[in-house]
Amino acid sequence: MIYPKNLEKGYKIGVTATSSGNDSEVDLIRLDSGISQLTEMGYPIIETNNVRKNYKGRSSDGKTRAKELMELFTNPEVRVIMAAGGGDYLVEMLSNIDFDLLKNHPKWLQGFSDTTGINFTITTNLDIASIYANNFSSFGMKPWHRSLHDNIRILEGNDIIQHSFDKFQDGYRSRETGYEGFYLDKDVEWKNVMPQSSKKGDELTINGRTIGGCLDVLLSLVGTRFDKTCDFVERYAQDGILWYLESYDLSSEDLTRGLWQLKEAGWFNHATGFVFGRPAMYESAYEISYEEAVLSVLGELDLPIILDADIGHKSPQVTMINGAITTITSKDGKGIITFERR
Repeated sequence: MIYPKNLEKGYKIGVTATSSGNDSEVDLIRLDSGISQLTEMGYPIIETNNVRKNYKGRSSDGKTRAKELMELFTNPEVRVIMAAGGGDYLVEMLSNIDFDLLKNHPKWLQGFSDTTGINFTITTNLDIASIYANNFSSFGMKPWHRSLHDNIRILEGNDIIQHSFDKFQDGYRSRETGYEGFYLDKDVEWKNVMPQSSKKGDELTINGRTIGGCLDVLLSLVGTRFDKTCDFVERYAQDGILWYLESYDLSSEDLTRGLWQLKEAGWFNHATGFVFGRPAMYESAYEISYEEAVLSVLGELDLPIILDADIGHKSPQVTMINGAITTITSKDGKGIITFERR
């Protein structure tokens, strides 16, 4: 596994809009706030031309987005590249990316949600570690939540111990100033649901080489020429694969079919366990819970499964390193995550 060079003072963070861009006044205020705060920390920002553009959910066409991303990869002053935000159309840029160029200039690439399309692909295709964590817009809040400080420390090369949070934001709220932090209104409660022999209060530990992301996006990659997942899991079979997954708006029916598809495609060969983030939106036509949907497909594997972890759309979220050896421990509704970069 290739781990890009750490973020160091004086080196720059590149920001590009791999999917949608920023065009509202509030979003631009938040963008400028993130630029200002990271610059003050010693990390100047390079912003590509598409960051402040948005038309019908796209910052620019797929070819332009690919070009601007590759320019950041080849820029020797840039150590980290962050997606400006999420969206729906990142896959359009994949066909225009020169993956040999990316392999020859490894950089930390960070983002979540739609950014799954590129950071998951880089790790599984090129064996370059990537980051599943905050898109750049989160760094515009004042003051920062501790998850953002942890995020930067990990990019700086610190293999810190991440602990689950006390509370999370359940749902979306419109911003008025651009500086808003998370509205923490619900208690965090990690839930151990497998193996079935485990009892309430038991400590559950999963270890393996980590890969994952947003299921809504992963399902679009299956079977395409960018899907090298089975090669990846076979390559690292001796480590075992620890999967983390989360969904944006998959229903119980979508979730069931999607997990079945990934399992039958061989993605879950050599899995050591699964950690699911809190779903952003979820509903069922048959009164099937998220847990029931997951277990209907993965239960027969009899592997450890944790639900409602601090990963993904319901903030705050921990920082996940795609490709790292990871140990996740869950007990009494709380969790601990550690990484080894090998």
